[in-house]
Amino acid sequence: MKTLYRQGDVLLVSVEELPEDALEEAVKDRLVLAHGEVTGHAHVIDPAMAKAFRSNQDRYLEVQSGAALCHEEHATLKLKPGFYKIVIQREYSPGEPRRVLD
Repeated sequence: MKTLYRQGDVLLVSVEELPEDALEEAVKDRLVLAHGEVTGHAHVIDPAMAKAFRSNQDRYLEVQSGAALCHEEHATLKLKPGFYKIVIQREYSPGEPRRVLD
């Protein structure tokens, strides 16, 4: 059974492992999963607790014990260790799908 975490427009879906071609993203002071277009707030994780990877257009996380997903307007989510695919939620708009505005 897959583990799911949702915080605003960010959905984390557990995966067994990272894709073979996944490359680690460079991160400085915080690991940003998504920026809010309306508020400018961000969904972030402490980079000491998680690493981000990219495979083609997809992003993934490797999460360590104690990691938390934080956002100024949402409850903090404590994440289980493991691998996750990062999905930015979309909403239906007649004519075309669009990103959920957070």
